[in-house]
Amino acid sequence: MKAFMIERYGDKADLRAAELPDPQVGADDVLIRIHAAGVNPLDLKIRDGAFKAILPYRLPLILGNDLAGVVTRVGPAVTRFVVGDEVYARPGKDRIGTFAELIAVHQDEVAIKPATLTMPQAASLPLVALTGWQALVERAHLRPGQKVLVHAGSGGVGTIAIQLAKQLGAHVATTASTAKLDLVKELGADVVIDYKQQDFATILHDYDVVLDTLGGQTLTSSVQVLKPGGRLISISGPPDAAFARELGGGAVLRLAMSAMSFQIRRRAKRRAVPYSFLFMRASGDQLRELTALIDAGKIHPVVDRVFPFEQTPQALAYVEQGRATAGKVVVSMM
Repeated sequence: MKAFMIERYGDKADLRAAELPDPQVGADDVLIRIHAAGVNPLDLKIRDGAFKAILPYRLPLILGNDLAGVVTRVGPAVTRFVVGDEVYARPGKDRIGTFAELIAVHQDEVAIKPATLTMPQAASLPLVALTGWQALVERAHLRPGQKVLVHAGSGGVGTIAIQLAKQLGAHVATTASTAKLDLVKELGADVVIDYKQQDFATILHDYDVVLDTLGGQTLTSSVQVLKPGGRLISISGPPDAAFARELGGGAVLRLAMSAMSFQIRRRAKRRAVPYSFLFMRASGDQLRELTALIDAGKIHPVVDRVFPFEQTPQALAYVEQGRATAGKVVVSMM
């Protein structure tokens, strides 16, 4: 099969095409011929080695973290899928590699593709939709009438999180650039902060949840918009000890991550706000919940641009250079 891979870590690492053996299929695996794959900032972080201390991938490594395609083979223990099923998935963090023609994925991480979507549209969703679900439903337990701030509302996670929060009955605020204000309003945002003209931290108050996708000063300033007892959830801030436990790390890793997040946790604690770092996990069950909302027209993907598979390196560079105007970038094999 053809795939795009890196042989070393670093921001100058070349993403090169290679011919590789087809993946081995385990008893609980489905072999998927990939029709389209999403491109995520996570791919850049993995390429740069940002997670090499906690996600020890073996190099060379095929990049890519979400997909849509067709099942071509099933393992002997597979009960949920048959050959010919159109599916989408975010493979488990230990088995990434969707910038390829084929991938073997555990059946628990796969769901039938939304019938209303094309393959590129479906491929844009798994990672960002699962992130939104795990932040707002699983971790924040967002309820009708609560107020949530979603940062970077025109980004991959933001475009889905706004729509999901509205379906949960929340009052939604978001930050966006001047050019994206109309888009995020169309997605359902009730309050839109033009971050180039306004300071969200001086405008928003008494929020129940903040979903931070940017980290840095945005994360720090987000504490003050929350009411006591609110929740601060970040996918870009420093990891915490709870994340180390999720990874099965020992005391040393827990202490290291606790130290990394000490400043933001201390700042949040002063406001009686718990801080948590979210590194989304694969889940076919949650994708099925999302599929129902998608096919009902409640949530729709936002795709910025689709590149042909042969231009996967250019697609990654396009994301790295911040050229995407809204939503996700996708590569299509078909």
